[in-house]
Amino acid sequence: MGSKNKLKRFKENETFTNVFQPTREEVVGDLFPLRGKWNSDFFKNENPLVLELGCGKGEYSVGLAERYPNKNFVGIDIKGARFWRGAKTAVETGLHNVAFIRTQIELINHIFAENEVDEIWITFPDPQIKYKRTKHRMTNSEFLQLYKKILKKDGVVNLKTDSEFMHGYTLGLLHGEGHEVLYANHNVYVNEGSPEEVTAFQTFYEKQYLEINKAITYIRFKIK
Repeated sequence: MGSKNKLKRFKENETFTNVFQPTREEVVGDLFPLRGKWNSDFFKNENPLVLELGCGKGEYSVGLAERYPNKNFVGIDIKGARFWRGAKTAVETGLHNVAFIRTQIELINHIFAENEVDEIWITFPDPQIKYKRTKHRMTNSEFLQLYKKILKKDGVVNLKTDSEFMHGYTLGLLHGEGHEVLYANHNVYVNEGSPEEVTAFQTFYEKQYLEINKAITYIRFKIK
């Protein structure tokens, strides 16, 4: 994507009422005004709050919002030029139960309060296969404890990935640390029993994976 195109998208994001782009200083200083107040001050309802971490173009957040109008969705990514597409689609279609925020995943406990979130989706994260990149893997122990802080007691996490490594690593970690695996599937489009929200729509990259017959895996779990 050209720099002019990126600048145009950044500028347009500033006009969207469903996009939030706080500075890092605001976030770490706990100055973000919607923390603990997403439902009361933004969505104006008490529906379940669902996050998509590393939302990319925002297709999954928008798809879930369209399919589940009685839930609120927030897509999170550090690259605003990416989720511009999802934000714009939501604005153009009058979808009011989805928002996007530009921030780093490791700061989400400054964006959401304890027990504020009902569900988390992690869709096609970078598996960070090299050992020295373990700390950046979005299902490592540190990240799981971060998610636990903002999740409600019965909150769940969903991992959808094309990486067999990420799937295996996460399952092993979950079992090893005593977390509760609610459902696991090594090939959601071949094996029966996949939840509808897992197969109902695909992201841009997921469609490319499916074209080359790459298996898409899924895990649903609770953090203990």
